[in-house]
Amino acid sequence: MKLLMLGGTEFVGRAVAEAALARGWEVTVFHRGKHAPPEGAAALHGDRGSGAGLAALEVGEWDAVVDTWSGAPSAVRDTARLLAGRVGRYAYVSSNSVYAFPPTPPYDEQAPVVAGSPDATDAEDYAQAKRGGELAVTGAFGDRALLLRAGLILGPYENIGRLPWWLTRIARGGPVLAPGPRELALQYIDVRDLAAWTLDALEAGRGGAYNLVSEVGHATMGEFLESCVTVTGADAELRWTAPADVLAAGIAPWIELPLWLAAGELEDALYGADVSKARADGLRCRPIGETVADTWAWLQDIGGVAPQRPDRPVVGLPPEKEAAVLRG
Repeated sequence: MKLLMLGGTEFVGRAVAEAALARGWEVTVFHRGKHAPPEGAAALHGDRGSGAGLAALEVGEWDAVVDTWSGAPSAVRDTARLLAGRVGRYAYVSSNSVYAFPPTPPYDEQAPVVAGSPDATDAEDYAQAKRGGELAVTGAFGDRALLLRAGLILGPYENIGRLPWWLTRIARGGPVLAPGPRELALQYIDVRDLAAWTLDALEAGRGGAYNLVSEVGHATMGEFLESCVTVTGADAELRWTAPADVLAAGIAPWIELPLWLAAGELEDALYGADVSKARADGLRCRPIGETVADTWAWLQDIGGVAPQRPDRPVVGLPPEKEAAVLRG
């Protein structure tokens, strides 16, 4: 298989490129040249945000392309149109944010979606931008388009900061604010499981939309945080705190306490997807302990400081704010 990876040097794109190389695929990474591509991949350079940025893709044929773009849909439109006659299948990493809010859990791929335009030139509304990207790909590739509606993505190479923040915080030890309830059911996917399923689906010739996350409750908040304590070997004490007390302290769910959401519409939206379609087509998710351990090992290998995407907010709870809640 010949794979064209649009991106391929960070997080999801890198995981997909490395998984394809491990299978013996011929991989070409199209990127801006800011980071080195995986060893063994060919490289093409360009910037999809500029007028002539796709020049390097004007020649060449591939069996499949994987696109992780989260910017303006018009960039996906232009790329898909350029490649439509020379690529077999186009996998677009979308998001379960495309579902109209609030979705009713468990929501499947037929749930209502937000409006979006493939011609939009901005990405101010993330959900609409991802939906516009979906429409751009299906407009050019039809039933050869594979739409991966991922939710929370964790694992090595993470450049959003969620799991790396928890690992770093717990590694410091001492009392740790653990937002309850301990049995909060999480829904996420390890980036390597996303990559493996995507490549399998491309080989099998699959198309259409798929919710691509674990089953709800594949892990709980308690199992997640206890795994962080175990792998870091830290002298950390998890102080489980009621959701009402967390919110009363003015702590922002998801941003200041990554992964955590209080009960309500947002939790239903982010942790309420029906994944039976993807599971029927081979999705398998590894245990949370493995995801946490491998992310910790990667974090140590790169010096303990995770990369940070400049277009995403820095996450994590300030120490003084945590200490104030723990004292209370």
